[in-house]
Amino acid sequence: MSIRHASKYPVIRFTRSTFGPMTRRIMLFELNEVPWRIVDEFVADHPTSALARLLPRTRCYTSIAADRGHLSPWTTWPTVHRGVNDEQHMISAFGQDRAEADKCFPPVWQLLRSAGVSVGVCGSLHSFPPPPDIDGYSFYLPDPFATEPIAHPEQLIPFQEFQLMMVRASARNVDTAVPRDAALKFLRTSHRIGVRAGTFAALAGQLASERRRPWLSTRRRSMQAMVAFDVYAKSLSDSRPAFSSFFTNHVASAMHRYWAAGHPGDYDEIGLGEDWMDRYREEVPWAMARADRMIGRLADFADENPDYELWIASSMGQGPTMAQALETQLYLQDPGRFLQEVAGVPQDGWSRRPAMNPQCNVRVAPDHVAAVDQALRTVTVAGQPLVFRPAADGFFSMDWGQPNLHDVPDAVRVAGVVRDPGELGLQAVEIEERSDTTAYHVPDGVLAIYDPQDTSAKPGIRRDVSVLEVAPAILHTFGVTVPGYMQEPSVLRRELVPHSVGTF
Repeated sequence: MSIRHASKYPVIRFTRSTFGPMTRRIMLFELNEVPWRIVDEFVADHPTSALARLLPRTRCYTSIAADRGHLSPWTTWPTVHRGVNDEQHMISAFGQDRAEADKCFPPVWQLLRSAGVSVGVCGSLHSFPPPPDIDGYSFYLPDPFATEPIAHPEQLIPFQEFQLMMVRASARNVDTAVPRDAALKFLRTSHRIGVRAGTFAALAGQLASERRRPWLSTRRRSMQAMVAFDVYAKSLSDSRPAFSSFFTNHVASAMHRYWAAGHPGDYDEIGLGEDWMDRYREEVPWAMARADRMIGRLADFADENPDYELWIASSMGQGPTMAQALETQLYLQDPGRFLQEVAGVPQDGWSRRPAMNPQCNVRVAPDHVAAVDQALRTVTVAGQPLVFRPAADGFFSMDWGQPNLHDVPDAVRVAGVVRDPGELGLQAVEIEERSDTTAYHVPDGVLAIYDPQDTSAKPGIRRDVSVLEVAPAILHTFGVTVPGYMQEPSVLRRELVPHSVGTF
């Protein structure tokens, strides 16, 4: 079939794949924001780990983000999935209307599915809303920032409902409360969807550890990833799709908060205290150990089913920033009140869109777009203009999270007038672990491709490869015609073509 659209974009023609039962298959493990430095340190400290065994047999590259604007996973993963950068797909936030981007630059899983390749998706960013043909996927579990608990097959819905509630409650500080009804529905289906007894034992151990050391509640983010991976692994084993993806953010979350604890030499000044450093020093390695177990299970699956390749990818990496204490961050807790106070938007004139604190995303009715845009341009916080990004269809993404303003009564101004934060729906929220963003986004990430059928000697160096090469290389592997708007792979073409089925 063909999709026609504005002349500034090329026409996409989907062709039927030559995919057959013995063609190569791909498991894409999306290890968000992890750079090689963290992987290498983990391998050096854990010589018997899955990664230590796997990497010498793997083709390894340093992936380079291709985006021109602010590096954010909401933007860099669409670049990986769609084979074009942010200047073309224009995706910058959750909840943004992606209709035009999906029409012009569909994600790789939709291109594969349209070409007749069996596909499973588990948590990849911007996989919600799901495609109209969700029932045609082997399995489809949208990202954990979805607005509705939709999933395929239906037995995954209780887990997605539980997951969404937990994610919304623990965006910055971990909420130790558990939604009882949603948890019970999930537990009743957990065995059927693959949650292992060992995972439940780890969850029980986690809860026991928190009673003795409450600060360990931060590890619940990794626990959530472990449960989601069990669901993915069972779905993969049962349905055996040719292509599948799994996304996890748990290591990225730990790096943002605790990089400084494990890498004090990266900073000229550290304002976090020795107790803080001692308490959180092992958090990043602990999170990596959970990722290592997931990778080990997938590598074992590939060894048992050698038509599968395992691709481990990050859309960018992280590196050190500053190591200063963070007591509070300014969050927009009541967007409706804020919009009404600064721009006169009535309660029925806006809707909230998915976001992760400290970002807040909203969509306002057409009659109020101009007023909101004008009002936001007059908002300052601690003397700096509020950073916001308008998009099509009345969408606005606002960056809050300004630090340590709890004792600054005149921090927020609208049109030059000091405003009480509470009257605007703002609140200085106490940060439990007192850590600011001690690491942040950098262009360099990882790409590692393990092919159990490839026994050739692997290069000792990691060549740089643009993330724009990933989607066309995946399409090529399945014999699907690469759209003309995608970059023709150069590095991956030279090194992977002998082990693939298609031609560029």
